Parts: sequence; structure tokens; C-alpha cells
Amino acid sequence: MELTTKAGSVMNKLPAEPDLTIPIQYLKGVGPKRGELFHKLGVKTVKDALYYFPYRYEDRGNIKKIARVSFGSYETVSGTVIRAENITTQRRRMKLFELTVKDDTGAITGVWFNQPYMSRVFHEGDRAILYGLVKQDPYKHYRPVMENPEYEIIDESGDETIHTGRVVPIYKATAGLTCRQIRSVMKGVVDEFAPRLGEFLPEEALRKYKIPMLPVAVKEAHFPERETDINLLNAKAARAQKRLIFDEFLLLELGLMSMKKGRAKTSGRALKGNGGLRREFRSRLPFRLTQAQEKAIHEISRDMERPARMNRLLQGDVGCGKTVVALMAALQAVEAGAQAALMAPTEILAEQHYLNIKKYLAPSVIKVTLLTGSVKKKDRETALKELAEGEAQFAVGTHSLIQDGVVFGSLGLVIVDEQHRFGVMQRAELSNKGIRADILVMTATPIPRTLALTVYGDLDISVIDSLPPGRPPVRTKLFDDSGRPEVYRLLRGELQAGALGYVVYPLVEESEKSDLKAAKEGAEKLAKIFGEYPVGLLHGRMKPEEKESVMEDFRAGKTRLLVSTTVIEVGLDVPEATVMVIEHAERFGLSQLHQLRGRVGRGGRQSYCILMAGKTADNARARLQAMLKSSSGFEIAEEDLKLRGPGEFFGTKQSGLPEISYGDIIRDYKIIEAARAEASDIIERDPELRSDMGRALSRELKEKWKDRLDLIKIS
Repeated sequence: MELTTKAGSVMNKLPAEPDLTIPIQYLKGVGPKRGELFHKLGVKTVKDALYYFPYRYEDRGNIKKIARVSFGSYETVSGTVIRAENITTQRRRMKLFELTVKDDTGAITGVWFNQPYMSRVFHEGDRAILYGLVKQDPYKHYRPVMENPEYEIIDESGDETIHTGRVVPIYKATAGLTCRQIRSVMKGVVDEFAPRLGEFLPEEALRKYKIPMLPVAVKEAHFPERETDINLLNAKAARAQKRLIFDEFLLLELGLMSMKKGRAKTSGRALKGNGGLRREFRSRLPFRLTQAQEKAIHEISRDMERPARMNRLLQGDVGCGKTVVALMAALQAVEAGAQAALMAPTEILAEQHYLNIKKYLAPSVIKVTLLTGSVKKKDRETALKELAEGEAQFAVGTHSLIQDGVVFGSLGLVIVDEQHRFGVMQRAELSNKGIRADILVMTATPIPRTLALTVYGDLDISVIDSLPPGRPPVRTKLFDDSGRPEVYRLLRGELQAGALGYVVYPLVEESEKSDLKAAKEGAEKLAKIFGEYPVGLLHGRMKPEEKESVMEDFRAGKTRLLVSTTVIEVGLDVPEATVMVIEHAERFGLSQLHQLRGRVGRGGRQSYCILMAGKTADNARARLQAMLKSSSGFEIAEEDLKLRGPGEFFGTKQSGLPEISYGDIIRDYKIIEAARAEASDIIERDPELRSDMGRALSRELKEKWKDRLDLIKIS
């Protein structure tokens, strides 16, 4: 079967009843080999192509008279071809194709290197448009010349130009597949298939938000109307782009709301408890809980007492006391006859939690067990048996907790620490080891509200927004190498006063391609400078038992100065540590620097965070200045988002959620708010998505969320 596009081009043979799932290789101008190159760009089907949007645009529509072009500028000219031939230069014996185009004011030459086939593209008398950087040709009386310009031949049919003479879309390309080739394929795809896209937004939403219908939006995003403002396009603020961004966030918000709605219908376990263990625990605490902690405890306890399944995020700054709040939740689960499990992203953090929890619960009858990849076989077998039989009421571990073979007798509460390092699917895996277990996820990375509602929109959120009283703010100072003597004087003074200190490096070993000081070399150097104070070394390549031995020596004060990589970024609690020196601070993100700073100042003594900076770019300097100005993790997170964007802010994608490829959580926050409001209205009006428009939305929703459908509870 053959299909003819509006422009008259013919597609290759297609399966019967072509639709948007047609493989890209079947399209005219693609084929199997080029199809594989499209696959590298993530474009496998017609619909993928429709949603493979330009990443920027160029205005090639301002056609100038040849005599008025400016040297050193990108210009668009139009004229008649008066010469088109392959030549070999006398000076360097280079093979060129030269094209001369003339209008009523002058002539310009286009030059293509090693492309002799171009002589079959142009013929004398053709009308052509050229776009490129205008240079002066020193060998031809300094006449204007363009090297490898974009071009378009204007034929008699008057077909629309797509490469020049207009606002032109620029696509990300790959080796073997040029932007021009992609653009040509996209024109055929958009003309033929964009009109087939089904509309899934109600008319009132289109009017309310002043956005176009989907087929129009897709077409204009690829090939904008001539009057479209190029600045709006490159800012992703044109009306077509706003529609596509709105769609992306609407489907995300609908999915998250549907997950939350589905859990509200899913019966859980009412974990009430008698309060005995919690009262005993409170009585042993050497401090009073803050008002923010009490509020979070109340919210979590209320959720756990309900028969519906809890899914709550506990968010707070470093040192705010999230672990104590999580322990109160675990004790409530144990009181109700259930088990609790805490999953941490690293073995060091899991071991730290295990030791702290055992210390907190020491006089209690609660049995706590540790399950990580490095637990010895015999101890692992014992732990598995105790968990399966319910003898161990509290499990602490890493990803090992979600492996096959780990069975809980009665898991009622799942606590996930440093949530941004896990995904939706991973926390669901652990929760499913219980019978509709409640979930409490924690993060010490403060997240601005807009981002939290978007990334964690399926969760209820509790925030601990204050620190325990009596902790003076950590003093943060910025130095370059010239200030190193002063830094070492401060460090020595703290060590002489009995305190402990950290020195953090970005790398483990010196790299030939990097000027970073390595942790190993740093430890050797510091051992010589601070000879009377034992220096330890901790890094990610050490064996787990080595790491624990180093940390135990540091906690006990046997090691006074700990040189480390960022494995100490989160969770480590050594109250005697008062100095944190961060080498090459410009290489760290703001939130990471704040996490590192949070390792000191936990014992009530005045503490210091020293940022050692090498040569810094402007944005790195702004990052470091923000650290000096604020001690609030929330303020710093806002600044980090502005400077680096949400992807880098998290360090890794939030696995389990559909990818946000077109919108931007910071730039498009107003669109996010509108999409969230619209999603809420849709769920309220049509909770099961059973109306005609609802069914269309449901199809889009299922396609967007794909294999995550088990997380969405929609009919």
C-alpha cells in the first residue's frame, strides 16, 4: 500500500490501515539503515517522530539583498543560479562545489567541500535561497562567500520551503543523520500524521488556557507560522509549546493523583498501638522534641491509625531530627503487632541508622536486625529467619531488603531514607513485601514546594522546618589556596580543643584528566601536617568492613581527622565533629555542599564549614556565595534549582515517573499549577475517566505511564 502526503510525496509501502504506531523506517526518506539512526534519538514510531521537537529555532526568513549582507553575520539571500560546478583549487588541490547566486544588486558564492554530488542538485536558472555565515573571499576580490550554507531550491509548484526563508526548526542530530535530513522527514510526518492526533482536552480547557488544539500545537511546534516570535520559540513560550508543556504536566499530575486516589480506595492496616513503647522512648530522650517534630509525628500517627494505606514524605533540613520521628512511627507499628523496615541508599548510611536505632532502643525489648550486601552468610541467614518468623520487629538495610528471598512475617511500615535516590517502583517493591504496608519516605534534601508537589505528588507531605534548640549556626567561610595556612590554624585549634574534623575531596585517586587533589594524597599530606593527631581515610572503594572500622575509630576519637570522599554526605552523626573542610568546593552542587555542612554542628559547639575553591566560573562562584549567605536548606535548594535545574539537583532521574522531556519544572511553574488545578477538576468531575473525553485522557495517561500502570488505580 502507498500513501500520498499533501505535498505530493509518496511514502514507502506501509502496513494496512496505517496509524501512529507505524515504525519510522517505513516512511519516505528513512528506510532500515536511517531508521536505526532515528532509534538512537529515541524515535521508533510515527508518534515518536511527532513528539521529537526541535530544541531551538533559527530565523532564516529575513531575506536580504546580496549587496546589503554583513560580513561575519548569518544572512539569508535569494537569487538565480548563474553558475554551478565542481572545481579543484590550484593552491591546495582541494575539490569544491561552487555555486554562484545573483540578484538585482550583486552575486554571492556558496562553497561545499568534498561534496561533488551537489552539482546534480543545482542547475543554472534555478531560483535558490541560501543561509549561512557570510565571509570575504580573499581569492576573489573579497566578494561575499558562504561555506556549506543551508539551501533551498524554489520550484515552480510554490511548495513551502522548510530549510531557509522562514523560522527553521533545529533538531538534535546524530552521526550519520543530519539536522537537514531529520527536518525533511519531519515535514512529511507532520503534514500527514499531525491531523490524526486525537484531541483529549475539553473545549473549555482550551478556551480557559488560550491554547490550540493538539494537531495544531504539534504542527506549529515543528514548523512555526511565519509571524511567530523567534524569541518566544527559543524560550519555549509560544502558544503551541505552552500547549505541549501543559499536556506533559497534566498527564503527570493526573497519574500522581490517580495513584493517590487508588491508595485511598486500597484498604490498609489500622496500626493504632497502645502508645506504651512510644511513651517509654520519649522518656529516655535527652532532649525535648521540637514543635515541627511533634506536628510531623501527629500527621504520621493519624495516617497509620486509618485503615487506608499511608504514603507520606517526611522532608526536613539536615539535623532537624527526622530519624526520631521515623522511630516513633516504627514503634507505633510494633505496638500494633507489625514489623517495620528502613531502607537506606548506602551501606554506610544503613549501618549508621542501625547503630543509632540500637542505641536509642537499647533498654527496649525490640529486636533490630541489619541486612546489607556485606552481611556475612551466617548472619544473613539468621536475619532472614528472624524476619520471616517475626522475631525481629525492625529491619534496617539497603536494596538487599527488596531482593527475592527476603520475607517478612508481618511488615506494616516501610521507611525509605534519602528518597531521591530511590524510585517509585523500588519503594513499592519493599511495601509489597507486607500486606498493604504503610510507606514513610524521608529526605534530608529540602525540596521547594513546586518541585515537591510535582515529583512527589503521589505523597502527602510532612515538613520539619526548624532545628533543635541550642545549636548555633555553622559558620561558613570561603578560601582559595592562599588562605590555606589560616584554614589549618583553625583546624588545629579545634583539634587541640578535643574536637574532630572532616576533610572532603571529590575524587578517590588522581586522574590524568583532572586537577583535583585526591583523597589518598590529601590524607598523606595532612598526616604529616597534623602529625600528633591520627588521620583516617574513607572512600567508596573500600570494603564495607574497612569503612565501618574507619568510622568506628572516628566516632570513638581514635582518629581525629577523617579524610573522605562524599560517602559521608548524608546520615553520619558524630556530635564531636566541629570542622568540615571541603576541597574544590566549586565542583559540588549547592545541595550537596549543604548536606556536607550538615555533618558538623550536631553537638551544640560552634562549628565551621570551610569551602576551599580553585578557579571558579561565574555560576560556581554564585553557588558558593549562596552557601555563605544562608544556612537554610530550603533557601539553598531554591537557589540550586535556579542555577542547575531539577535533573542535576537530584543527581539522578526519579525512576518510576514518566520523563519530563519538554517542560521545565522551574521555568514552567505557572503551567504546572494550571495543570495541577485542571487535573484536580478532571478527577472531581469524572473520577473514573469514563466520559468520552475521559476515555481519551485515560488512553494518553496509560501510554504516558506505560509499564507503571500497576501504580495507577484508574478504571
